[in-house]
Amino acid sequence: MNVKPLADRVIVKPSETQEEKKGSIIIPDTAKEKPQQGEIIAVGPGKMVEGKREEMEVKIGDKVLYGKYAGTEVTIDDEEYMIMRESDILAIL
Repeated sequence: MNVKPLADRVIVKPSETQEEKKGSIIIPDTAKEKPQQGEIIAVGPGKMVEGKREEMEVKIGDKVLYGKYAGTEVTIDDEEYMIMRESDILAIL
C-alpha cells in the first residue's frame, strides 16, 4: 500500500466481524453493525502545535477501539480501510 496519512491521521484496517447466529435467524450483512476495532496500518507524522510536531501515541500494528461514526471508509487495492484522526481513537487494546 502506497498511502501515507497526513498530520495526525491514521489508516486502520477494521477487524473482521464474527458471524453470530441466534437460533435459525440469519442476519444479512447490511443489518450488521460495523466493527469498532481494528489494526493501525499507517500513521501520519503528527500535527503541528506552535511550530513543533506532536508525536503520535499510536504506532503501526496497534489494535485500537474507535468511535462508531469515526473516520472515512476508503477502498485501497480492493481492501476496506478507515482513515481517521488520532483523536477518534478511544483506546489501544
